[in-house]
Amino acid sequence: MTPKEKDPVKELLTRSVSEVIEREHLVTALKMGKPLRVKLGIDPTSPNLHLGHTVVLRKLRAFQEAGHTAVLIIGDFTAQIGDPSGRSEERKPLSERDIETNEKEYLAQAGKVIDIKRTEVHHNSEWHRDEGLTAILELARSATFQQVIKRADFQKRIEAGNDITLLEILYPLLQGYDSVKVKADVELGGTDQIFNLLMGRRVQRHFKLPEQDVITVPLIEGTDGVKKMSKSYGNSIGIRETPTEMFGKLMTIPDGLIAKYFETLTDLSAPEVKNPRDAKLTLAHEIVKTYHSAEAADTEQENWVRTFSKKEEPTDAPERIIPKDILPKLDTVGLVVYVIEGSSKSNALRLVNAGAVKLNGEKIMDPKEPMCGRIKTGDSLRVGNHHFFRIEVK
Repeated sequence: MTPKEKDPVKELLTRSVSEVIEREHLVTALKMGKPLRVKLGIDPTSPNLHLGHTVVLRKLRAFQEAGHTAVLIIGDFTAQIGDPSGRSEERKPLSERDIETNEKEYLAQAGKVIDIKRTEVHHNSEWHRDEGLTAILELARSATFQQVIKRADFQKRIEAGNDITLLEILYPLLQGYDSVKVKADVELGGTDQIFNLLMGRRVQRHFKLPEQDVITVPLIEGTDGVKKMSKSYGNSIGIRETPTEMFGKLMTIPDGLIAKYFETLTDLSAPEVKNPRDAKLTLAHEIVKTYHSAEAADTEQENWVRTFSKKEEPTDAPERIIPKDILPKLDTVGLVVYVIEGSSKSNALRLVNAGAVKLNGEKIMDPKEPMCGRIKTGDSLRVGNHHFFRIEVK
């Protein structure tokens, strides 16, 4: 399952790639051996990255390792507007302080994927703030209102009677102008970014520059196997999660996601899935090794096999203290949310309905069952395949 020798150009344009716009042009440029300027723009709207964010970062790293220049645009200016892509309403504006904090966290985590020291990093406030209204007016000439307003997410909002601000209409032009300022040859983004990426080509054309080629990467589903990975959906795997949390969550993904996770999140070839458990063990080991260490990956794999293959319950399960005054307010779902940090009610409900919540080895199937009188000090609680707790009520 080690990486095989492959055509490097084909690998760049096929692995973890949904679409390449102007493929023939890009293939020719890559085969000529000229270093390209490959741009990725990010708005630091959150301080934490999950594995879904790493798909496009890994593609940027692939270009970096092939000898091209990785250009990372920190959208500290555009983050104050908010990307309207996929939104049913306007994003809440961020303060400069929030953006600065998020950026530091983002770069620290992105550095686990790309080589930050070899990456050309820019802030789009460098030009958007300094060039003033004259530049904005010229930028506004690069596209028509009709071209911008026809994007699918705007049309949905119009049909729903929701407002669209003029700032949101300007957003794709501002992102496109970033491509002008850094003279991007290629821009990367998720499939939900296609409108913005194409707008970059139009803006470059307006400013008499060669148009960038575009590569989109897939959005991956989260641990539920249904919705795209997102912390708000309770189905994400954060790259700063502990090795135990990360390994355990990866072992719970639906079998149908195994091949996609191998392709988008590792450098390994996806195995023929005859034994899903073994495939997930390899996958989880590789990802934990990437974001923690080989030693941590070995430890977690050994613990998982010992615990779940041999049906052993860990003797060092962490203790969860439940105050007596809170207990009367907890039902099964509330208990799961209380003991697992960051868990959502929807994710807890899914676990209960799946029979994944066990008290002293017995499944609790009623999500609304009161816990008062049901749970006591010394009880063992198991949630899913990787959370074990000893309960203390006091």
